[in-house]
Amino acid sequence: MARNLILSGGPFHDFAATSAALAETLAEVGVESEITEDITGALAEPPEVQLITVNALRWQMTQDRFAGLRPRWRFSLPTAARTTLLDHLDQGGGLLCMHTAAICFDDWQGWPRVLGGCWSWPKSHHTPLGWTGVRVHGTHPVAEGLRDFDVVDEVYGDLDVLPDVEPLASANGRPLVWARPVRRGRVFYDALGHDTRSYDNEIHRTLLRRAALWLLKRPVTVRE
Repeated sequence: MARNLILSGGPFHDFAATSAALAETLAEVGVESEITEDITGALAEPPEVQLITVNALRWQMTQDRFAGLRPRWRFSLPTAARTTLLDHLDQGGGLLCMHTAAICFDDWQGWPRVLGGCWSWPKSHHTPLGWTGVRVHGTHPVAEGLRDFDVVDEVYGDLDVLPDVEPLASANGRPLVWARPVRRGRVFYDALGHDTRSYDNEIHRTLLRRAALWLLKRPVTVRE
């Protein structure tokens, strides 16, 4: 069984619930997950896992609108943790990044190049939480043959996305999901997952199970 470390926690979201839902989804393809909110401690040394998941909202919070939250939630990613993530990819590991991962680690200039994009204040935004139609496209093994689907979620818009990113799913013409090789490893970003309703949709769950297999460099055998 493959091992997965889920880095969780932060404001404005029920990360405990979504991380549990994600762990349950990945368990269906043989991935055993450990969930932690101690990101600094968990990445202080290389974890013995094949997959690392970022399902968290941890950033410097330098915008005035978040001044009241800074004492509790303001976060900088230590150099040792950055090295751990890069070494994980160098060793062929997988990195699964959900929803707010695009906002995380804004003190690390290299993070957008790892992820493939990032949230840009004040340009980036999201729709109100509600029903949205997701269009699946491309011939990547994670997306091939999957139908479009409707889900209750937020849709991020106007992210800074690298030119070489090829979306596997989009909504309102905005790229939501992509997969990319980084160093000797692989990275998968899914901008969905605001709350557990996003995980209620079976096609979305299938997408994530396929993503885990792809990140682990295993055959993508999960069918809709």
